[in-house]
Amino acid sequence: MPAEPPAETAKDLAGRVAIVTGAGKGLGRAYALDLAVRGAAVVVNNRWTDRSQPSSADDVVAEIQASGGRAVANYDPAEAPETGEALVAQALAAFGRLDAVIANAGVPETRRLHRQTLASFRGVFDINFFGTFHLVLAAWPVLSQAPAGRIVVSTSSAGLHGGDGMAAYASSKAALIGLVRGLAVEGRPRNLLINAIAPYAATPMTAPFVTPEQAARMDPEAVAPLVAWLAGEACDVSGQTFVVGGGRLRAAFAVEGPPVALEGPVGAAAHLALTAEPREAYADSHQAFAAFMDRRRALVADDELV
Repeated sequence: MPAEPPAETAKDLAGRVAIVTGAGKGLGRAYALDLAVRGAAVVVNNRWTDRSQPSSADDVVAEIQASGGRAVANYDPAEAPETGEALVAQALAAFGRLDAVIANAGVPETRRLHRQTLASFRGVFDINFFGTFHLVLAAWPVLSQAPAGRIVVSTSSAGLHGGDGMAAYASSKAALIGLVRGLAVEGRPRNLLINAIAPYAATPMTAPFVTPEQAARMDPEAVAPLVAWLAGEACDVSGQTFVVGGGRLRAAFAVEGPPVALEGPVGAAAHLALTAEPREAYADSHQAFAAFMDRRRALVADDELV
């Protein structure tokens, strides 16, 4: 188990119930253990493919229970359409309520497009995007009725910036950011808040891509406190994406620059738009549209198209 949290956060999630997918190892395990230390009951999900071996979900549950926490295991694959409903039903049956969902399950893939197949591309999407969506869809009605429903979605810096050979992975993670932005608008009137994290951590998934020196700075436990805050009543932000790891975090934004007059050489206008300031973030697409059409005092002058 992680060390006891500071006094000001000890048991700050007491009475809350959370589902964590992909929680048998790596980041998901760190989240589940930290949530339990803070007083939450946890449904620990991790697929159990080799039934001849012990379940990693059972191991995490045993660790939580040994320290006086409450937890139950779930072995269903995240991408199965019925898993979302099963997880929600299990939380309600075991603990009588559901307050938070941490959709952490995911799979990496590095394959350039000319070597990609439709089946493998869809396979990545099935786990990374639809595995999250099935759970969010099933939990949404329950969390809408909760006093402070919270959803945390695991995206990636690849979804923000792309990467060589990451078309499937990056697009599946970018789609999650779009899902978070859209649902944040729907959830606000119900105090149902949803946010995304792009974590940096040394896990079995990232092991092939990081050096030992980098891994030493990327303990999954360093990400867990942000997840706990986002899953708790104290969280007061929604629709945001946080890059987090190694004891630091930063916010990532979708931004737009000021409109540039599309007159004269089109290429010059395009290059000017890429550098024009100031750049702004918007609460939703309606605000972005209004700013583009009406709220700017003036377009960039034509004589600046150089």
